[in-house]
Amino acid sequence: MTATLESPVTSVLERRYRKLLLAYPRPYRQAHGDELLDVLMESTDADRTVPPPREAAGLVAGGIRTRVIHLAGGSVWRDGLHLGVTAVAVANLAALVPYAGSIPLWTALSALSVLAVLRGWLWAAIPLTVAVGVKAVAVAGGRQVAELTQVPVYPGLLTDRPLFVDSDPGVVTAAYGLVVLGLLALAPRGGAPRVRSWWWWAAIPFLAWDGPAWMLEEHNLPISLSRMGLELALMVVAAAAGYLTRDLRWALGCAFYLAVTVAGVSLLMLPEYGVIPSAQHLAYWALLGLLTAAAALLPLRQRRHALD
Repeated sequence: MTATLESPVTSVLERRYRKLLLAYPRPYRQAHGDELLDVLMESTDADRTVPPPREAAGLVAGGIRTRVIHLAGGSVWRDGLHLGVTAVAVANLAALVPYAGSIPLWTALSALSVLAVLRGWLWAAIPLTVAVGVKAVAVAGGRQVAELTQVPVYPGLLTDRPLFVDSDPGVVTAAYGLVVLGLLALAPRGGAPRVRSWWWWAAIPFLAWDGPAWMLEEHNLPISLSRMGLELALMVVAAAAGYLTRDLRWALGCAFYLAVTVAGVSLLMLPEYGVIPSAQHLAYWALLGLLTAAAALLPLRQRRHALD
């Protein structure tokens, strides 16, 4: 075993190898970590203190791939639906975050609902989402529910636009209603869904920030470049995960998120609202659709290739 070593130089190398092995999930390290470390130490020159760059890159890439494969367990449709519900719930919270100073209670309740979704506490997430959704729809429609709220609600950070100024009660209803429907579909059966990563919280500033500016200011349906970049990046990751795992859960998550986006945009394009999408909008939505299709088709393409 490598626990007892002969030289300080080797101990430094071992510590660095162990740090690289953190790229692998804990169950894999517990089952194979010592064996893999022994092989790495035996195949490396004794006088080295730093792992070879190609070997280090291979360990990190292999660890990420193994983590993705470990995620592809359990029911595909349940996990995919929960993944999509999580993404939309996080986006709903991000829409409120710049206005936390004006509506602190509802922003806090929205954060609690996201926490419940992430941890798989579905029966707690449902009433919290309903409560915040009712208030959000009321604010979007200029009505008062539960407590007196000055409308329009002005931001304190990340944006300079009032809350839901570019939206409509129907759009807000669709965003919260589809999350509730997804939670209701998940709650009655199969136990609690997978606990999601804390990294979902890191997405909130990118979704909440109204910038950097890249569209015509006079357009009545602006799109944040930071939000667009994050959405496209996550869908690329989903497509890659589907290819690696031959699994459709990532596509289901993307499809749910895309359905909420399409539902909201379709409502705003009704004649009474007069929203006309620009070429940039169409290109952006086409990219979301193409990446969702890629996440669905790449696993199937790999399966057919494997049978040839």
